[in-house]
Amino acid sequence: MGEGSESARAGVLAARATLDEELERLEASARAAVDIPAKVKRNPVKSAGIAAGAGFLLVGGPRRLFRGARRVVFGPPEPLPTSMLPKEIDRALKELGGDGEKVRGTIEREFAAYLEQTAPVRNKRDLNAVTAILLSALARPLIERFGKQLIDQVFSTDAAAFQEQLAKVRERNASTDAARTPPPGP
Repeated sequence: MGEGSESARAGVLAARATLDEELERLEASARAAVDIPAKVKRNPVKSAGIAAGAGFLLVGGPRRLFRGARRVVFGPPEPLPTSMLPKEIDRALKELGGDGEKVRGTIEREFAAYLEQTAPVRNKRDLNAVTAILLSALARPLIERFGKQLIDQVFSTDAAAFQEQLAKVRERNASTDAARTPPPGP
């Protein structure tokens, strides 16, 4: 009976020691992963690049870059027309007459004719939109891939930092264990 309980006690103590070891390793790994100042000291150029990339994304750099590239490929956007001012619109509407239904019908017919005339231009513009969507669809996997790599690099732990943090955790745990252990009795 005593032999079974002693082996069970030894098993529990071994499991507890293994758990303590794993917890120390986990804490050290987490501390090494989020120790940003140490990472900056070890790799200042890489850190500056990551900061510059994050700043580029925050200020909308990809959007600006895409607009600039689009402007180079397709030319500058057409300026807004200045021919139809509010006074001219009012004058044109008054020339159509005073019957609201008749004026509305005329405007609808002329607008339908306008749409038929400008269909080729709109279709060309739609082709530009499809091109932009296609380019963004092709760029998305690349952006996701490099984003994942960036996250992995930021939160990765190198062996030296991990060992340093593990030593600190073990030292702290040893000192707290020593403080908790009661002195031997008389």
